[in-house]
Amino acid sequence: MSEDHYFSAEPASADERRVISVNLAGREVDVETAPGIFSPGHVDLGTQVLLRHLPPAPAGQVLDIGCGWGPLALTAALGTADARVTAVDVNRRSLDLTARNAERLGVAAQVTALEPDDVPTTLTFDAIWSNPPIRIGKAALHELLATWLPRLAPGGEAWLVVQRNLGADSLARWIGEQGWGEIEKVASAKGFRVLRVTRRAS
Repeated sequence: MSEDHYFSAEPASADERRVISVNLAGREVDVETAPGIFSPGHVDLGTQVLLRHLPPAPAGQVLDIGCGWGPLALTAALGTADARVTAVDVNRRSLDLTARNAERLGVAAQVTALEPDDVPTTLTFDAIWSNPPIRIGKAALHELLATWLPRLAPGGEAWLVVQRNLGADSLARWIGEQGWGEIEKVASAKGFRVLRVTRRAS
């Protein structure tokens, strides 16, 4: 499977849109997807595991790192009317799909899809949800997390899902060493670990 989507702002594959039915926030919905993005045909297994363990999104600022076509961002918006979701991705096709799906599902006012550099530097987040792109390599992954996890607001929580055999435990140790908050392994299922980072309330 091509990993073009991890690195390319403009995927090389044809932009052939199609509609699939998925379950988000406890209901069946139709969303638009396309080749050249992460998991274009379904909600991938890691994200499914994460969704089963996530609490409802807070009524505040939520960040989805690596949004793809939008399953996490859309779930946050559908589940919490006062959630304000920033969905980031390097892949512009993913951003377009997330924005279009938010409009399709009636939550466009809650979801903003942006390239990472376009997120206001002063914005902090009450929750961060992500199935992070482990396959970009350890150095790039550490840089990615070091960009966003320090932007957790006091009392905020980051929820991540990582494959066990792709270094979930070593990543958890590394996060714990950075001083961004308390790290906890919340669950293990289907070869994945769900990690929670909690920023201490000031």
